[in-house]
Amino acid sequence: MFNYSILESVISRRGLMGGALGGLAAAGLTACGAPSGSEEEPAAGAAPDTGGGLDLTKPEDNLYAFGKIWGTYADKPVYSGYQGVQFARIGVNKLTPLFGYVGCGNMQCKIDENGHLRIRGTEAGYFTDLASGEIIDYWDNPYSGERVEVVPFFNYGLRGRLTEEMPRFSMGGAPDDNTLMNAADARMNEEGVIPFIMPFEKVHDQYLLAWEYAHEYTNPVTPEGWPKASTGPKINPSEHFVFYIPAAELEDRSNPSARFHAGFMRTSPWWPWMRMGQTEVRDGALFGRMHSFKISGELDNIPRVVLERLERDKPELLEPQTGWEAGIEPRGTWELFSEEVPREV
Repeated sequence: MFNYSILESVISRRGLMGGALGGLAAAGLTACGAPSGSEEEPAAGAAPDTGGGLDLTKPEDNLYAFGKIWGTYADKPVYSGYQGVQFARIGVNKLTPLFGYVGCGNMQCKIDENGHLRIRGTEAGYFTDLASGEIIDYWDNPYSGERVEVVPFFNYGLRGRLTEEMPRFSMGGAPDDNTLMNAADARMNEEGVIPFIMPFEKVHDQYLLAWEYAHEYTNPVTPEGWPKASTGPKINPSEHFVFYIPAAELEDRSNPSARFHAGFMRTSPWWPWMRMGQTEVRDGALFGRMHSFKISGELDNIPRVVLERLERDKPELLEPQTGWEAGIEPRGTWELFSEEVPREV
């Protein structure tokens, strides 16, 4: 996820998006901004029963299906995971594996009184040693010769709303970012609106689905403030998912959640914690290939090293969330780094 990294958040029509999933990824959904103010807790299972099956030419059924994939409409959350490897991409050289990338999401959804999809949850992402698979707190940078502290990713307040219009969003509220979700597949209708229609394709007993975003915006980790951590004035992270979902589970409206497994690809500049800004390969990039999955929906979906570290250090990220208000504004890796890591200069 979405990195559930999968979903680094949830999206409003003019919302903000944070990434992990990140990451939300995330093995989870990366969430986008939601309206401010709090709301009463909904009844459990808040997805309307509009009859069996799906009409995926309609935005309302796309919203229902999207929430059911990433999360659940039940009164307790589901957990998803992701795990894989990140590679260095430098010029025309072959890709070099650097470290593992693992994480999880904790997600729950509802359809509100306006027919909009609300999502809430948390997400976490860590980096691992390729040989042992264990989480690393320090990394020996082969390009600078420096041992650097690894900064994991945590999203404590994943909240948001999706409407029947395909969202445009900006990472961390960047004023020069205006990213259209699923830009390759989104289509404007005769009214000049891009409806929330996702590229679902049914093949035998499975649905195939692509979900992605690609950013370009001003780097909050500025070269002036962090000459080692910053790779330049602009950054362009993107995440790309290809989902496989059992058709019977997605179409069954009595089932509050549907399993999925997905391929999860991520490209970006170097993570700021790598301190690559003054190396000869500053303009290189990262490529990640991961599995993202929600199979049982229980804690055993979370990679072992992630679950053990969260139970020890961040158990609140595993807890069910309350309320559907905006909560903490979701932020991506660079936004969090610029806020939490002191300037070098």
